[in-house]
Amino acid sequence: MLTTHTQRFALGIEYQGTHFHGWQRQSHDAITIQAALEAALSQVAQVPIQVICAGRTDAGVHATYQVVHFETVVNRPAKAWLLGGNRYLTNAISIKWVRMVPEHFNARYSALYRRYQYVLYLGVSRPALFHDCITHYRLPLDVKAMQVAADQLVGEHDFSSFRAKDCQSKSARRNLHFLKFQQEGPYLMIDVQANAFLKHMVRNLVGSLLAVGNGSKPISWIIDVLLALRRDCAGVTAPPNGLFLVDVGYETEYQLPRPNISTLIPFPSAQSADRS
Repeated sequence: MLTTHTQRFALGIEYQGTHFHGWQRQSHDAITIQAALEAALSQVAQVPIQVICAGRTDAGVHATYQVVHFETVVNRPAKAWLLGGNRYLTNAISIKWVRMVPEHFNARYSALYRRYQYVLYLGVSRPALFHDCITHYRLPLDVKAMQVAADQLVGEHDFSSFRAKDCQSKSARRNLHFLKFQQEGPYLMIDVQANAFLKHMVRNLVGSLLAVGNGSKPISWIIDVLLALRRDCAGVTAPPNGLFLVDVGYETEYQLPRPNISTLIPFPSAQSADRS
């Protein structure tokens, strides 16, 4: 059934990105989150549906709170989009909520900030559980030194040194709200929020801070990297599997459900890692 006007819906979704080629739909047959979600919603609508997301994640990256929106003239209640969409989705993707939003809402451009968390498992022995959702790191880390270095990056800067070489953003200026660490047993979580991120920015920040933490670079090096405005001056790009998009902020007028981030490290606690 069609309406006489266009309706706009916002969706909150979560996904495990391990076996996907990132968020963005691609021209070839690569399996992506966007393509899978659009196919599922199109099945519900019986007409093509296209979605726009808050932040495009890389191949192998996960999300506990990704926000998307779409427009349609097909008359379906929010519950139908939720239940019907999940019916046609793989178990690696789940629609968590659906809300009708005003025409001026845009999942990408209305977002005030994005928040990511990167989870490391520290120790010589690799983890058997959740290995697709954490990054194993064998070297001892000085987390206090990493935090001192990270504090120098907070604020508005040109983050050209931490963007991918093929990043297409017109400006590399971003406002980093915070970058902090939390450790529980062998798990080290890096929590970072900014108004927006450049391609590979979080993973390049993590890779550079690991160089400080393992002692191969001094704390002062991170500022030299920032000011250099050159990608080849920074550390390696950290693997994608430990990275989660966990929050996207919007004005309260949209009344979107908020994520529960009370448990910042969603993995079993352990008293100590195997460092022998």
